[in-house]
Amino acid sequence: MPACARKSDDGGIKAAASPVLERMIVGARRGWDADCTVRVLGAPADAVVAFLRFLYSNPRAAAAAAAGEWAEEDAVSAHGAALLALAHAYRVPWLKRRTEAAVSARLTAERAVDALKLAALCDAPRLYLSCARLAGKNLDAVERSEGWSFAGRHDAALRLNLLQLLHDADQRNERWERERASQHVYGQLSDAMAFLDRIFAGTEEASSCEDEDEDEDGVRRGLEQLMRHFAACGGRTRKPAACPRCRRAFQLLRLHASVCDRAGAGDGDGDGGEPCKVALCSNLKAKMQEEGVDKTWKLLVKKVTRARVMSALASREVPEVVKKSWAKYSSRRAARIR
Repeated sequence: MPACARKSDDGGIKAAASPVLERMIVGARRGWDADCTVRVLGAPADAVVAFLRFLYSNPRAAAAAAAGEWAEEDAVSAHGAALLALAHAYRVPWLKRRTEAAVSARLTAERAVDALKLAALCDAPRLYLSCARLAGKNLDAVERSEGWSFAGRHDAALRLNLLQLLHDADQRNERWERERASQHVYGQLSDAMAFLDRIFAGTEEASSCEDEDEDEDGVRRGLEQLMRHFAACGGRTRKPAACPRCRRAFQLLRLHASVCDRAGAGDGDGDGGEPCKVALCSNLKAKMQEEGVDKTWKLLVKKVTRARVMSALASREVPEVVKKSWAKYSSRRAARIR
């Protein structure tokens, strides 16, 4: 559709909003006072009109106040795909971000393949990711769409790319699930180390944890029973490998000795703090320093220590200045997206 841009503020507004239109306007002029006509092809006339009105409504334009009232949301809803293509072709980044978000919000399974092709052509990664997520959630509906059938006849590579993307996403989800499960185990071991400190610190301190929930209380009671069994079964006098429960208790005590940074009860204050009261802590430390440990045990100690630090950071109260900074950043980011 041809759209006129005179050598007045109209042409200046369009040129300021789009460097591509600026070059086209300059190239179309044949004289200093001559009018120029720029032809915008490849889109419906209504979409081109909406595109031009968006350029006038750009808050950075000089004549934004004279743009007039019109239904911007209705225009995005009706011509979202065409507006995204025009914004990409004429390099209007703020409009491209807005229409990309609008098309992603209105995405359906029937239009997923068409939107995926549009995202690839217009370099719209957020829209591409939205299409992939929708296909991952409802692949059957996507495969029944006309766009899927058309891509199978004319663009088989697009379907293969989508299937490969879904396969990679499944692989990542499986890895994340395994990582989350392992992090949960390391977190439980870190909590067990803290419970051991409470248990051996004294009965009054161990039983005065009013802020524990039901699961934590069950873990603490289980550890108390395990330590009582270890003491009564003779774990101090003979090898704990003869009893499975003693073996588990010994491994927990050994892990505690590996992550504990305090001196034993009979070794003095060490770094100036209270000595560690957990059973066999100093003995196991000395034994591990003398005999050494394997790489697997070192890796376990490292991950439990990391889980301990992350738990302490997560429970720490966020300063007010950090909260205000984060809220300010989030509001600016939301404004840029709009």
